[in-house]
Amino acid sequence: MSTRRYPSSSWLFWVSTCLLSLAVLTRALELEGLFEFGEEAGDLQLVPGSDSTAELPLNGSLFLFADTFDKVYINTNGFVSVVEPPAEEQYLGKMPASFKMIAALLGDLDDSDGRGKVHFRWDSSPEVRNRTAEHVRRAFPRDDPEEPVGVLIVTWENMAARGTPGRGDGLDTKRNTFQLVVASMELSSCAILLYPRDRLQFLSTPVGGESKLLEAGFNEGLVAGWWWSEKQGTYFRTTTDEETSIRELTEKTNSGQNGVWVYEIGSSPIFVAITPGMVTTLPEEDAIKPPVTLSPRRSEKPQVVPQETDESPTETPNEYRPITAEYTCALNRHKCSAFADCRDYSNGYCCHCRPGFYGNGKDCVAEGKPQRMNGKVNGRVFVGNSPSPVELSNNDLHSYVVANDGRAYVAISNIPDSLGPSLQPLSSLGGVIGWAFALEQPGYQNGFSLIGGMFSRQAEVIFQPGNERLSIKQQFTGIDEHDHLVVSTELEGRVPAVPLGSSVQISPYKEIYQYDTNLITSSSNRDYTVTSPHGGGGAQTRSYQWRQTISFQSCPHAEAATAATQQLSVDQIFVMFDADNHLIRYAMSNKIGSAHNGRPSAQNPCFTGRHGCDINAVCRPGDGLRFTCQCATGFNGDGRYCHDVDECRETPQVCGPNAVCSNQPGTFRCECLSGFVFASEGRTCIEETRPVDHCQRGSHDCDAADRALCSYTGGSAFVCSCLPGFVGDGRVCQDVDECQQDRCHHDAFCSNTQGSYNCQCRPGFHGDGFQCRPREKTPCERHRESAQAATSSSGIFSFFRPRPAVGQYVPQCDRHGAYEPTQCHASIGQCWCVDASGQEVPNTRTGPGSTPLCIDQAVTPAPVGPTPRPDVHPVAPGTHLLFAQSGKIEHVPLDGYDIKKEEAKPLLHIPDRVVIAVAYDCVEKMVYWTDITGPAISRASLSGGDIIPLQSPEGIAIDHVARLLFWTDSMRDTVEVSKLDGSQRRVLFDTDLINPRPIVTNPAYGRLYWADWNRDGPKIEMSNMDGTDRTVLVKDDLGLPNGLTFDLEDQQLCWADAGTRKVECMDPHRRLRRQIVEGIQYPFALVSFGRKLYYTDWRREAVVAVDRHSEKETEEFLPQRRSRLYGITTTPTQCPQGTATLPLTSYTSRCKEESINR
Repeated sequence: MSTRRYPSSSWLFWVSTCLLSLAVLTRALELEGLFEFGEEAGDLQLVPGSDSTAELPLNGSLFLFADTFDKVYINTNGFVSVVEPPAEEQYLGKMPASFKMIAALLGDLDDSDGRGKVHFRWDSSPEVRNRTAEHVRRAFPRDDPEEPVGVLIVTWENMAARGTPGRGDGLDTKRNTFQLVVASMELSSCAILLYPRDRLQFLSTPVGGESKLLEAGFNEGLVAGWWWSEKQGTYFRTTTDEETSIRELTEKTNSGQNGVWVYEIGSSPIFVAITPGMVTTLPEEDAIKPPVTLSPRRSEKPQVVPQETDESPTETPNEYRPITAEYTCALNRHKCSAFADCRDYSNGYCCHCRPGFYGNGKDCVAEGKPQRMNGKVNGRVFVGNSPSPVELSNNDLHSYVVANDGRAYVAISNIPDSLGPSLQPLSSLGGVIGWAFALEQPGYQNGFSLIGGMFSRQAEVIFQPGNERLSIKQQFTGIDEHDHLVVSTELEGRVPAVPLGSSVQISPYKEIYQYDTNLITSSSNRDYTVTSPHGGGGAQTRSYQWRQTISFQSCPHAEAATAATQQLSVDQIFVMFDADNHLIRYAMSNKIGSAHNGRPSAQNPCFTGRHGCDINAVCRPGDGLRFTCQCATGFNGDGRYCHDVDECRETPQVCGPNAVCSNQPGTFRCECLSGFVFASEGRTCIEETRPVDHCQRGSHDCDAADRALCSYTGGSAFVCSCLPGFVGDGRVCQDVDECQQDRCHHDAFCSNTQGSYNCQCRPGFHGDGFQCRPREKTPCERHRESAQAATSSSGIFSFFRPRPAVGQYVPQCDRHGAYEPTQCHASIGQCWCVDASGQEVPNTRTGPGSTPLCIDQAVTPAPVGPTPRPDVHPVAPGTHLLFAQSGKIEHVPLDGYDIKKEEAKPLLHIPDRVVIAVAYDCVEKMVYWTDITGPAISRASLSGGDIIPLQSPEGIAIDHVARLLFWTDSMRDTVEVSKLDGSQRRVLFDTDLINPRPIVTNPAYGRLYWADWNRDGPKIEMSNMDGTDRTVLVKDDLGLPNGLTFDLEDQQLCWADAGTRKVECMDPHRRLRRQIVEGIQYPFALVSFGRKLYYTDWRREAVVAVDRHSEKETEEFLPQRRSRLYGITTTPTQCPQGTATLPLTSYTSRCKEESINR
């Protein structure tokens, strides 16, 4: 497998190399310029063919258009989709397709001849993320890009046009190589398409008997339209129907280097459109220019009007006192923003933002820089006449404002369908950020300029004509360390009902703000129109009254020059409830100016927002219609294009000693190193002197943790004490030998352990070791005694121990008195298998010199020792549910069939892993799980886990009787088996499988069941455990059979189907099928326990209980941490009773025959 490598240098050297010479970027992209790919880069490889597809789960989110995805599908034909693509006949030559895709270079491609390969991976390494970020920065120099958290890399190498390999006409030698890189940030994704020079050697492929040009672009697929219909979404095509457009992929650019193309392809919470990179010229042609003056008409000499800062700083009252040394700038300068100056007044001090910044002095932001707001929404809202409220709990609120034109965007997440449509009229719910950063008219100031980012807002909404009332309370707590304004929102009241699917239009409005000391009030009437989704009710115009009060603390020592009244003008209002993603979205344009009616006389582009300045630039008005663009503080450029200044790199010592500098868009942040804290002035890092908890830090001198306990007593003090079972001073602890103290019964053995001991009854006795009594003889022992006594003679020989006559069969018993699974008769030289009652298993008898391998049919006896000491509390008895949640496996006890929700807790933490399925071995009390990120099957008890490396394991099942492990592998499309330790691994089935997932066993009958959720032909199959008698059990009326379980007691096979949204059960012996419940959401895994079925649900993010007898849902458990739940199983206190009919010889011998030991 071919691999492309970069020089093994550090990232810093790589970045400096990129900046050494602009001439380097003028060269076209070479093959070596692609991102590293191949086996050594950690790539997976697509199965060769002409229409192969592979699913790749992502360790992060990919944004495409307005949606978010956690997995993608890579296809031979030059594209990546977010759903499993249909057959190529449905989209090749028929674009736009019905599904979302990124077409890097779409055509009928082929790599089946071995020369071509498709490589793919998800990469989170710093080197790749940094290189990806540099591409995005070059393409969007005006933006403030986020840092990627993960990168998808797909490389199509040496791909041929289908039908050309082996033709011998020269076309079979033409190959195409290209690459798609998707950078996923926290709130957006960018696609980087790389086309190396001379590597697009053919421009079309044969499709349906015609030659079709290759094409590239981004396809949205079908989207929701009116009246619940579907319509074709956007197809943003980057090539045309001309061959030259395909050749130019290697010859031109939108990111500053020929052959490299960058697009923003999705974002959250607001997505507008696919955005191409802005740098279509090469760096040599784009030299740095000084700031320029822009004017709609010619002018002789541009003028710049300086912007005065006349902020009204704020403070909390208790920080301003009669002037003393304690309340001067000398001791309080650190309370001002890092971008503010402190001024002393006659009775105190005030903070004033420096030129180029605005705010109240405590919070200062750069002029012209876009602003963000984050927060949470809580409360209870009644909708219409509903008697029950909709609860909101920590719903995320995000907002973004382009400050130099006053455009604000707001989104609130996780809004249920029952509430979302009815919140559409309340654009001001998050629109307060529009007032805070509204576009300022001459002589007027927006909210943040006046009061900063710390204030409270209370609003009351009265709807007409129904008189519904809603109270809104918001608390703004200032700018956080990420430069975001932070807000918490509480809603309480009732809103009129708006039907789901209705659209809402809000008319532009004006709102008068009246300013007083520490108080701002406003009121207005709002009109909005509701249009029914069905059109039958037409459009209805409604209104509501809006009153609000904003409270804040200003600095009382400096005079504030603020107009008593100002008017907020809001237009271009857009509201929408996104039912698919449960988001409420608002967008609006905001201006703050004179409260007098009439059109403002000043129509300078700086005051209308219709200028061409960069979003990180401030617009400076000149005379008439003239203006200039100036990059905001912390950015460099000509005002039309601004890029961030890395203060940490340009001034390495800016934070001083014992501190680390972190660059942020337009600014930087200093953080003290570990062990240091900021001094009282807030700038210098000094050594931390707080008390040390030596017990927590591990710097104590107590004995080892398994022998002694360290107890923190305050300050830096601690005490050491020996644990029970040890003696000493806590610093040196020695084990106590309890066996010397006669703790056990006199008919028991005592074994000393470190810190404890065990008692075990002697042979012939049973009990817990503390109480032992003679054990009754078992059937095997009585059978053996009878056989021995049958030939004992009378008279003198009766005094001797009975013994069998020659040729007499005597059963062999184990140390517990049970029949040994293998019985032999030495006199005739034969051996055979017996069941738990001693009856011979048919067809297992062997001749002289051969011994069968037999399964131990006996039910595992109750433990008779060793047992824990009486003062050691064992794990709580009873059955538990185990379920997988990303990064961990949790357990919750069952009280009968009821879930004890309050006692749920993590069982195992498995960071950075995606656990798909879980199974439990009731014999050794081990939990097994499959992990697709490893990928691996792992098991764990209290002592840790053993790992079996696999490809992509999904479902897993255990036969506790035969001690076998079964699993499905969705990458290899196989069903496999091994011993529990991973030995004697063998593939049972590797044909007629597309998407195998759940798998279960029936040890009593030696049967195996599994489901294949192939969308084109889902099915449930069964076979013997040795792979014989494979049969399709269910194939009709299935959709996505994700969950599968087998009830050993009732011999019922049950499944949960995410396609039909049903839970059904079947008697597999009589093929009797019945429905349990319907209308469920999106089940993933299923387990049975008694009369109950428990399944995990992706959409509800819950464990749901269903009663099989009453055929009703009975309970729901929501884990504290909400995310998708995967596999689920139970931990029964005893192994299920059952008798297997399949001797172990059938499995073992086939393994030996095939010589497969992996």
